[in-house]
Amino acid sequence: MQSAAFSLSSPCSIHSLKPRKFGSTAGFDPIRVSCSSSLPKRHNHSASRHAVSVTPLPNRSWPLSSSPSLPLRAWNLDSKPDRFEVRATAAESAGEGEKSGSLKRTLELGLLFGLWYLFNIYFNIYNKQVLKVYHFPVTVTVIQFAVGTVLVSLMWALNLYKRPKITGAQLAVILPLAVVHTLGNLFTNMSLGKVAVSFTHTIKAMEPFFSVVLSAMFLGELPTPWVVGSLVPIVGGVVLASVTEASFNWAGFWSAMASNLTNQSRNVLSKKVMVKKEDSMDNITLFSIITIMSFFLLAPVAIFMEGITFTPAYLQSAGLNVKEVAVRSLFAALSFHAYQQVSYMILQRVSPVTHSVGNCVKRVVVIVSSVIFFKTPVSPINALGTGIALAGVFLYSRVKRIKPKAKAE
Repeated sequence: MQSAAFSLSSPCSIHSLKPRKFGSTAGFDPIRVSCSSSLPKRHNHSASRHAVSVTPLPNRSWPLSSSPSLPLRAWNLDSKPDRFEVRATAAESAGEGEKSGSLKRTLELGLLFGLWYLFNIYFNIYNKQVLKVYHFPVTVTVIQFAVGTVLVSLMWALNLYKRPKITGAQLAVILPLAVVHTLGNLFTNMSLGKVAVSFTHTIKAMEPFFSVVLSAMFLGELPTPWVVGSLVPIVGGVVLASVTEASFNWAGFWSAMASNLTNQSRNVLSKKVMVKKEDSMDNITLFSIITIMSFFLLAPVAIFMEGITFTPAYLQSAGLNVKEVAVRSLFAALSFHAYQQVSYMILQRVSPVTHSVGNCVKRVVVIVSSVIFFKTPVSPINALGTGIALAGVFLYSRVKRIKPKAKAE
């Protein structure tokens, strides 16, 4: 009979127990035990040279932890995990995401309003500088529409904005809007060529007055007493500013008034004719189409009324700096189209009331910046009249959203 022995690798662990086979298939796998788990003392394994006495190991589980006070527990499959913390974490994540999204939208809107005001300032300054030396407002307006047409074409060609599919019926509907849009910008340039920028925009503060009158005449929208009351300081302020304006002349005054009439006619017409869903389109697309149509409508009129005067030869003969006039005309046209596009982008993000308030603030910014840049003389009474008119515009934008009470039946 062969001899058998146990090999002990260390005093604290038993790496393997390999018994010799005694003509049978009985055996067992090696067992590895951690140092912290001690073998039961009641098992006494003795060896001799001729025989081996092995006491069978009891069927028991060994603790996996290094501490005997934490035994291994069976997994209860019927227990449900506590989901309160998971839900709370998800809610907090959603709240943080909503706050970050709201902050991002606020920053974008603030940037758009800043660009709107900035482009307006540049347009009025460059436009006034050109019109002071180049007395052809129709040609200047055509140049602005021409630059806008090029920008719109590039925007559609480069897929920066989706090119619309326009039908002949839609063009027929948009045509009246293009006509009044053309006239509105033409009259504004005529006024800027005759009077100070600040005075033109003071007169244009009367736009709410024309809006109320035209809406009542053509849309049947009767104003509330609050709206009518807000028109009083607007009209009074414009009258007070007009009688004390140093640069006042009737051509500039009536041109600005005609601009108010045509611009508000455009707004009324857009409500009246663009009512069918199949004819409706977003504001940026509508403005782009109107810009192109305005260019083709006004270009023949400019050639007929003023001739071809925007040429280097003519400008040199008039004693003008060709490069300076051309660059400022280009900047004025780019600023004109940019502030119109940004205005419609803002209108897609805010309510009409908020946009109206922003437009009132824009007019204040333009008036103040033009007075500072051109050093326009302003008397205290003139400044008071302008302030009253602008305050009336702000009041109008606030009370317009007050709906009349429904009549009790």
